[in-house]
Amino acid sequence: MKVRIVFITLLFMTVLVTAQQAKNSSLKITNELIKPPYLQKGDTIAMVAPAGILKNRNDVINQAKALAESWGLHVVYGKHLFGTAGHFSGTDEDRALDFQKALDNPNIKAIWAGRGGYGTVRILDRLDFTKFKESPKWIIGYSDITALHSHVHNLGYETIHAMMGTSLGDDPTKIVSTISSFKKSIFGENLSYSLVSVKENRIGNASGQLIGGNIALLASMLGSKSEMNADGKILFIEEIGEYKYSIDRMLWSLKRAGFFEKCKGLIVGDISRIKTNSTKWGSSIEQLIYDVVAEYDFPILYKFPSGHEPDNRALIFGREITMNVTKEGISTVVFKD
Repeated sequence: MKVRIVFITLLFMTVLVTAQQAKNSSLKITNELIKPPYLQKGDTIAMVAPAGILKNRNDVINQAKALAESWGLHVVYGKHLFGTAGHFSGTDEDRALDFQKALDNPNIKAIWAGRGGYGTVRILDRLDFTKFKESPKWIIGYSDITALHSHVHNLGYETIHAMMGTSLGDDPTKIVSTISSFKKSIFGENLSYSLVSVKENRIGNASGQLIGGNIALLASMLGSKSEMNADGKILFIEEIGEYKYSIDRMLWSLKRAGFFEKCKGLIVGDISRIKTNSTKWGSSIEQLIYDVVAEYDFPILYKFPSGHEPDNRALIFGREITMNVTKEGISTVVFKD
């Protein structure tokens, strides 16, 4: 009888250990995202418009195509790239079809958004990533493309937060670093940034996987299967065209959802074109953000050049980075190879 009890106990313990090992293995796979192959000369990029309309933007999109071609790449346009359907570049079905074709085609090595705007969230659940998983490719863009960054992150793949086709419409003298960092990110060159520190920074060092994007999109993903988990990660945020109270509300939504509880660091990009409310907010945007996360002790790097300004440095979401933040001198952000 005693032998039987001992046997059952050992069997039970073995099952528990095996289950824990499986759990740990699963966590490891989840935390180490898959890196799509970097681009090489001769590769093909698909340019699509998953959201807003590209009315009268043919010239600037063609400039973006010429830029990629000057690097030895081929660029193909989605069928509905210049389509129109009210606010959007095509119906939800049209935009999803273009994106799906790019996902499914193994000869397409990257999907580059022509622009953001609004509308990507409307096609997320129409997309099938089965063939994408068989031949992963880079998904590139910012702003509204945050919806895709979040969704694909949860599938276990890295993505690139970088310039879009319409970025070529900015002053050429102001987008040199934008273009340079974009090229480095897609061809697999090392990314690192050294920035002049500002007094609003909260000093400290941190390492972790980089996630994030546009604040409004991050907040809109809450409660869905596309919501990212910020535990143990470094969060990047940027925004455009909002009132300060709206930014505050969205950040509090993220906070109440637990976004900052185990976050290891915060990088604040451009908060552009803040709207003027009839009632003044009463503090800077830096103070507004600090007030939301004041109870946490992770480092905060303000004024990182990424977002809706011409100087829009590329970031690889899902990649391990280290950040060294100071109030004076130089702060650094370095991406792991």
